[in-house]
Amino acid sequence: MNTRDAAFAKPAPMVDVQGAADMRRIAINKVGIKAIRHPVKIAERPTPGAAGAVQHTIASFNMTVGLPQEFKGTHMSRFVAILNAHEKEISVASFHVMLKEMVERLDATSGHIEMRFPYFINKAAPVSGVKSLMDYEVTFIGAIVDGRTSFRLQVLVPVTSLCPCSKEISAYGAHNQRSHVTVTAETAAFVWIEEIVELVERQASCELYGLLKRTDEKFVTERAYDNPKFVEDLARDVAAALNADDRVSSYEVEVENFESIHNHSAYALIERDKGAA
Repeated sequence: MNTRDAAFAKPAPMVDVQGAADMRRIAINKVGIKAIRHPVKIAERPTPGAAGAVQHTIASFNMTVGLPQEFKGTHMSRFVAILNAHEKEISVASFHVMLKEMVERLDATSGHIEMRFPYFINKAAPVSGVKSLMDYEVTFIGAIVDGRTSFRLQVLVPVTSLCPCSKEISAYGAHNQRSHVTVTAETAAFVWIEEIVELVERQASCELYGLLKRTDEKFVTERAYDNPKFVEDLARDVAAALNADDRVSSYEVEVENFESIHNHSAYALIERDKGAA
C-alpha cells in the first residue's frame, strides 16, 4: 500500500473499554457525573392577573446510574448529551422524562438525578412595600429504583428565629438568629416552589427580606420578639403545616439555628411518611 492509499484507508474500529467485562463481580450502586453546571429555565407561579413567567438560572447536576457487576464502566459522555438535549424549560414532568431517558440510554436498572439551583422571589417589604429579590436554594431529586420512579422537591428557606428562653429571663431584649429550614417533600400532586417557601416563612419568628427601610426594620424586629420559637418549635410547626397539606405524601424537615450567643448551631429533624402505618 502506497502513502496515498494509506491516507484513505478505513480506520480500525476503536476499542470500547467501558463496555468490556469486569472480572471482580462487584456492582456499583451509583456511577456518573457530579457538579456539572447547566443553564435551565424554571416556571414561576402565576400571579393574580398575570400568567406565570419563566426564570432563567444555572443548575448544578449530579447524574448517576447503577452499574451491574459484569460491566467495567459506564458511558460518561451520554450524561452530558442528555443535559444538552433538554435546553427548554425544566418542569417536574420534563425532569421525569430526562430521568427515564438517562436510565434507558445507559442500559441501567436504576438512576438518580439531583438538580440544585438558586431560585429568586420578588418580595415586598412589610411596611414600605419596597421590592427586592430573595434567593432560595432549590433541589429537584429524582430516582428510578426497582421500576419505581420518585420525585422530591427540596427547598432551603432562611428565616429569623428568636429564643423564647432568652426573652423570658431577660429584663429587655432577646437573642435571635438566622435559621435555615430545609423541607424535602414527596408529593402526590403539583406544588409550587413558592408554596413551600410561604409555608415555612409563616411558621418562623419572622421571614427575611432582601431590602428593608427603617419602618420595615422596626416591624420585623418587633414581629420576631412577639413570636419566639425554639428550634424544636420551628420544626414542629413546619411539620404540622405539611401534615395538613394532602398533596404532601412524605417529608423531611431540618432546622438549623446559627446561634448568635454560641459557637455552635441548634438543630432539629422531623421525618414522616404519611402512607406508613
